[in-house]
Amino acid sequence: MLLLLHLYLGGMIFTHGFKKVFKGGKLAGTARWFESIGMKPGMLNAYAAASTELGAGVLLIFGLLTPFASAALIALMIVAIVSVHRKNGFMITNPGGGVEYCVTIAVAALTLGSLGAGKYSLDHAWGVFNTWTTSRDFLVTLIVGVVGGVLQLVTFYRPPRPAE
Repeated sequence: MLLLLHLYLGGMIFTHGFKKVFKGGKLAGTARWFESIGMKPGMLNAYAAASTELGAGVLLIFGLLTPFASAALIALMIVAIVSVHRKNGFMITNPGGGVEYCVTIAVAALTLGSLGAGKYSLDHAWGVFNTWTTSRDFLVTLIVGVVGGVLQLVTFYRPPRPAE
């Protein structure tokens, strides 16, 4: 079961990063959108988001450094919730998309980071985090994820002023 979770989460977030770099408006379009929602400077944040998504995705797919890769995913979801989705309520089906999807991804990432990537992972094969406990993994994943997301927001988020 853990194999399914780290393959899905890793593939999903890798695809988001891939799309930012190679599809649609690419990094320039992502940068313009980031500027419009208050993540400034847009290009720096576009590079940061895409590289975090690609990097965390690869780590999660292979089950390597799982608590830290999961923490990166949590940080991404915190930024997405605060900068885009929180004003739209809970349900993803609400206009503008609510927080439901991002919270679900963050909870899944926290679960994976806490339990580890399992038997079919590089963490297991290479003995990474084998001496850690679930509670320590939980705390590392949660704290690094929340602190990373909050630091990103404090450093770069300048929400646009509401139209009068």
